[in-house]
Amino acid sequence: MNLENKVILITGASSGIGKAAAKKLAFKGAVTVLMARSEEKLKNLKEEIESEGGTALAIPCDVTKKKDFDNAVSKVVEAFGTIDVLINNAGLMPLSFIEKLKTDEWEQMVDVNLKGVLHGVAAVLPQMKTKKRGHIINISSMAAHRYFPGGAVYCATKAAVKMFSEGLRQELAPKYGINVTSIEPGAVATNLTDTITDEDIKDMMQKMLEMETLESEDIANAIYYALVQPDRVNINDVYLVPSEQQ
Repeated sequence: MNLENKVILITGASSGIGKAAAKKLAFKGAVTVLMARSEEKLKNLKEEIESEGGTALAIPCDVTKKKDFDNAVSKVVEAFGTIDVLINNAGLMPLSFIEKLKTDEWEQMVDVNLKGVLHGVAAVLPQMKTKKRGHIINISSMAAHRYFPGGAVYCATKAAVKMFSEGLRQELAPKYGINVTSIEPGAVATNLTDTITDEDIKDMMQKMLEMETLESEDIANAIYYALVQPDRVNINDVYLVPSEQQ
């Protein structure tokens, strides 16, 4: 796919992987639609992209609210007439040991990491089906492949995203020409760990992050790789981890 003037929605675009992906894809000629809850951060990113010649539209959106996503998609279609790519990137990782029973955090992860993905797909799918073309990229995790201490619920949400992505691919790609990719990174230097409230987990994470982690730009490059393949090529999964991570 040539990304020139392609309309790409990115959730969780205000920081980390979403922000890096937005900048890279905008500078490759795409129209980037920046979605996140922080209106101020989105505004700053939009200005940064436009100052360097890119095109961006900022739409504050809470992915846990289906109506927010539906309204955002309506605005995008009204502005640009189409949606070519959806990147479901928004996520939370408040790790904790199960016995701590941080059930509010469990529900947050399910709402953002899983339901947010479902809301995004439901919002863009009708017009992608009509065009018989499109690409959906879901940011899963190496946590979809294996459990790590404190990650039971997080791993479960990311495993669900991985399997949902495969179901989407099998149902949509042959029939409607909609490609689907699951991106599955290992440890990345983002603010994802800032949501952790379990002190035991914080100590463990601090030790793990002493290694050289992936950068957000590495994941942006993986997203770009999946997007620029010929339409006949579906990159099912991209599984990338730091060289030092076991």
